[in-house]
Amino acid sequence: MNEQAIPAENKPTTVTVTLDYPIQRGEQTITAITLRRPRAGELRGVKLMDLVQMDTSALHVVLPRISSPVLTTHDVAALEPADIMQLGAEVSGFFMTKAAAETAGMPA
Repeated sequence: MNEQAIPAENKPTTVTVTLDYPIQRGEQTITAITLRRPRAGELRGVKLMDLVQMDTSALHVVLPRISSPVLTTHDVAALEPADIMQLGAEVSGFFMTKAAAETAGMPA
């Protein structure tokens, strides 16, 4: 096991992002998105480095798989740049090692 990896029980399993620009879906207004740490099956068809680099194409694939409320691909395509950046940063954070989290000033 990599000494730098955060034990699974210490890693946050979810994060909530408050959107700067809420999503309007019919009568529903989505103001916050909760993201769950992805499992291997939810990462299929995506290069991990693309997610770490917050590639929008990779985020279009993964965000609907790990978000609550579940985002549609249409929702992801309609996100404002500031919001997809926030969501992408949180997804990328799920892949940080303990050392990288400490360097970034995040709790390990």
